[in-house]
Amino acid sequence: MNRRQFLGGAILIGSVAAADGTSAAVALSPASQGSAPLPFHGKHQAGITTPAQSRLLFASCDVLTNDRQELIGVLQEWTSAARRMTEGRPVGTDNTDQDAPPDDTGEADGLGPAALTVTFGLGASLFDKPGDPFTIVARKPAALVAMPTFAGDELDPARSDGELAVQACAEDPTVCFHAIRNLTRIERGVVALRWSQSGFGRTSSTDTAQTTPRNLMGFKDGTNNLVAEDTAALERHVWVGASDDPAWMRGGSYLVTRRIRMLLEVWDRSTLADQEATIGRVKGNGAPLTSTKEHDAVHLSATRAGEPVIPARAHIRLAAPEENDGTRLLRRGYSFTDGIDPVTDQLDAGLFFVAYQRDPRTGFIRVQERLRTDALNEYIRHTSTAMFACPPGVDPGGYVGETLFA
Repeated sequence: MNRRQFLGGAILIGSVAAADGTSAAVALSPASQGSAPLPFHGKHQAGITTPAQSRLLFASCDVLTNDRQELIGVLQEWTSAARRMTEGRPVGTDNTDQDAPPDDTGEADGLGPAALTVTFGLGASLFDKPGDPFTIVARKPAALVAMPTFAGDELDPARSDGELAVQACAEDPTVCFHAIRNLTRIERGVVALRWSQSGFGRTSSTDTAQTTPRNLMGFKDGTNNLVAEDTAALERHVWVGASDDPAWMRGGSYLVTRRIRMLLEVWDRSTLADQEATIGRVKGNGAPLTSTKEHDAVHLSATRAGEPVIPARAHIRLAAPEENDGTRLLRRGYSFTDGIDPVTDQLDAGLFFVAYQRDPRTGFIRVQERLRTDALNEYIRHTSTAMFACPPGVDPGGYVGETLFA
């Protein structure tokens, strides 16, 4: 979705809500009304290990200014506005003057915090601007590399990459939309929306209290995802470490997004046996084909009649840490539906993949290279890609990205 289409996002979010059996007017979860706000300040940004909410609106922006102080001002104002919105408060304080536009657009008034988190990222192109106007090129992370081309890539440049990213997650789609709308509005003329993507129905669990959700293919997704309680694994795989460079990213993480369209009409004509062989799990209870329960260990070496029980091209085999030098990602993606493809007259729906890692070179890129022979590639197409450096968390009185500009 480009910047000209963004104002249609309110309608889009409403249609997404309807797609999972509710309407925009009643799509509030019990947590939406009067829920306690999630912490905004901390060592790490919220919205990474936070228990995955049910709704997402992700926005990628381009920076129109070449003024360093103006860019810092954007990050400061965004931090202040995000802090207020995550507390369930309106943006700004001037919302009653009859002779001036209100500071806040008002559509989330009365909805409460709705477990809103707002997570910010910086794209490679921000560091690569000609002339280095922000004097940050020397501080560009080596991990912020160009994304290679992978199997199934049909990438649309108009909805890929970007210089600033904002991930809004909440239990209410209106609260997500309100967050993105107000952040882009208060910086109009300095920052321009590049593309956005809405999501519903989380496709992973990020803490042990959450049950494993299903994706639009009907399979449980993210069974072996990293969880917030496993702090040792998070330190190893998600957070930029105390000895990692650059120093300003320590405590932060790297975000990769992929819009993965599922060819659902083709998938729906496949036999159950083929679907299960493609994934490597039982569709009903999510158990690996080598076992009977969802969380049973995946025995990649198991054979039957001389053939591997989990096929050589099965998705869970190729994505397994054992097949990727122990690599693990923290996934927090969402399903999406964006209407009908006018070219094919088929559903434009699938997975908006979101993953956090310590280093994309040894994280997502390593795993995705391994997935070149994935049997699942027959049923999916990657239509968008982006990578962002997400700075560490914010202290009271500070702002996101302050470590970069200090």
